[in-house]
Amino acid sequence: MLVSPRDILLPAFAQGRLVGAFNTGNLEMTRGIIRAAEQLQTPILLQIAEKRLPHSPLHLMAPMMVAAAQQASIPVAVQLDHGECPAIIEQAAQAGFTGLMFDGSHMPLHENIARTQAVRERYAELWLEGEVGVLGGSEGGPEAEALHTCSAQAEQYAAESGCDCLAVSIGNAHGLYQGIPKLNFAVLEEIRRRLPDMPLILHGGTGIPACDLQRAAALGICKVNIATASFAALRKAAAAAEGDYFAMSEAMVQAVCDSTLEILQSL
Repeated sequence: MLVSPRDILLPAFAQGRLVGAFNTGNLEMTRGIIRAAEQLQTPILLQIAEKRLPHSPLHLMAPMMVAAAQQASIPVAVQLDHGECPAIIEQAAQAGFTGLMFDGSHMPLHENIARTQAVRERYAELWLEGEVGVLGGSEGGPEAEALHTCSAQAEQYAAESGCDCLAVSIGNAHGLYQGIPKLNFAVLEEIRRRLPDMPLILHGGTGIPACDLQRAAALGICKVNIATASFAALRKAAAAAEGDYFAMSEAMVQAVCDSTLEILQSL
């Protein structure tokens, strides 16, 4: 069933547990993610990042994602990830997405706040995720230099922007990690101290050890974003597939399902 991220994330935040938010790029990924969540009967977020849209146009992806959530046997929220373009944000809202993530993390703080406020005012009924601090790695674009979230800036942003939850940078990164990622829990603890009632979000979840994810959950992280693992599973299955298109399609769906199951069982 299609729900707001609010219905999934606020209970998780209150209980100190994690929810998986999985990015998709095509039909097979969408089916595999939903299949895994249904097998475990666990709520999830289904997401697509703005920078993926040249390859996965939103006018095609959005109806499929919303329909998949509506038909699912478990609660599924559908969210735009790393949105910035007003036209794309509007398209996602009009398509029935129940959550928006505005990413102004690369902007000066005052501009990030102002732009987030504008999104909040325009889409008051939708769950809104913001971000302070720049993640390393990439989100479909050039490499970004990591910049840990400043707790004072996070406090100001949360107070003024109108966001419902906040993505933070604590050593997490988009894409594949070189070695085991080292999360800066001192930074997270300080953010949590300043923002005890704000649900916090961790992007770049692929490759972070389960023990670190659980420690992060105890410090206010309630959603972890997964993209790289799903894309890698899809690519590997496609390369190894034999037979006709339908066999290849099913192999990709099952590979993404298996990857999603493994992640969900570790949260």
